[in-house]
Amino acid sequence: MFATYILKSQTKEWYYIGHTSNIENRLKEHNMGRSKSTKPYMPLVLKYKEDFNTKGEAFKREQQIKNYKHGEAFKKLIGI
Repeated sequence: MFATYILKSQTKEWYYIGHTSNIENRLKEHNMGRSKSTKPYMPLVLKYKEDFNTKGEAFKREQQIKNYKHGEAFKKLIGI
């Protein structure tokens, strides 16, 4: 099982979109500063998650969400 996810910084108005096969472990890695792109925005909370059967599907959805980041579709997805 794979997941596409959106993280939100608790200190800044900033979101991160990614995909993984282990969401719990990946969130821990982000909050331990192991990801260069999210380290300045820690701590992070899981705002949205969507499950998929394959890595390819999860990656495709990640790219789709990134294409409309901060637009109306993005806001609707995360509930703002």
